[in-house]
Amino acid sequence: MQQQPNMLDSLTFLFEKVFLFTNFNLFSTISTDGDKNANYFDWSSFKRGDLLEVPRTLFIHFGIYLGDNKVAHLMPDILPALTNDKRQIQKVVTNKRLLLGVLSKIASIRIDTVEDFAYGSSIIVNHMDNILNKQQLPNEETARRAEKLVGATPYSLLWNNCEHFVTYCRYGQPVSLQTDKFCDVLKMIIRDQRGVMLMAILGIISILYLGLAPSTTLTTVLILFTLWMAS
Repeated sequence: MQQQPNMLDSLTFLFEKVFLFTNFNLFSTISTDGDKNANYFDWSSFKRGDLLEVPRTLFIHFGIYLGDNKVAHLMPDILPALTNDKRQIQKVVTNKRLLLGVLSKIASIRIDTVEDFAYGSSIIVNHMDNILNKQQLPNEETARRAEKLVGATPYSLLWNNCEHFVTYCRYGQPVSLQTDKFCDVLKMIIRDQRGVMLMAILGIISILYLGLAPSTTLTTVLILFTLWMAS
């Protein structure tokens, strides 16, 4: 039973290294000074259709405020593939559940309270309005779009993440500024896919015949992981 947590911790570590490897500054657009133990938010100032942002461990998370302390957001989560227990699924998605959802490309657009959505972090409202050169839709239309999309959805780090969801709802077009840098680096990495696959195969052979050297293992896993997430 002890091996599973160790495996999840290793996957989390690997995922963080992928972003560091690509110089992906995930928290560049919002403050991370929020109290991690905070459990109260003055959501009375939020308006239905507002776009909310919060920092999580690996990225900035986005949602659409629906009113009455409810937020719709796209969340990777492995648990729906493992159980039909709605009470378990509706609990706050932990980082490990989220990570395995990313790797398995399983997600849902779900509704949570503001507190659960924020996961102990500070919240910024409609910050994207100042960054994107796009006309925002009326708040009510934004909220209705979000509500219509609630339910299971495929997840893609590059093509269908939480930022794509909220920008589609608020601006009418899915955009993810977070993945722009990642995509640019990714294109450079996989420009010659045959060469990348050859490197991965040689790395696997080296692991099998020379042992699990940390440098060889990490390089090989990073290449295979990058190709998988780009698909």
